[in-house]
Amino acid sequence: MKLNLAAAGVSNLFTAYGEGYVVVNRTRHEVSLIVLPDAPVEPWAPHSVEELSEAHLVPILAHAPEIILLGTGAKLQFPTREIRIALAAMQIGVEIMDTFAACRTYNILAGEGRKVAAALLV
Repeated sequence: MKLNLAAAGVSNLFTAYGEGYVVVNRTRHEVSLIVLPDAPVEPWAPHSVEELSEAHLVPILAHAPEIILLGTGAKLQFPTREIRIALAAMQIGVEIMDTFAACRTYNILAGEGRKVAAALLV
């Protein structure tokens, strides 16, 4: 699916996605990644929800987002209880959703000027 949204002051937006990939600013990514409105797109180590650990949260938190969108792949999957507790303890808004929903939500929040981070399992 192609997405079209222009937002002033936002350098990273999802422009398309599909099975096994997302496109940020017309660049296709087929690996897990972290996307913020005003920072370089970063690869992200976990490949699945089962691999996700507290250590994987550190590079996201380094950007001090006000909300984290955790995209869990093609379908909604909840991380372990320990990860959910760690996320809640951060006192940062966290939304867990499938990756495509995270892409759409990110574009809306980034377009509103929110300090959002998308952590996506592709």
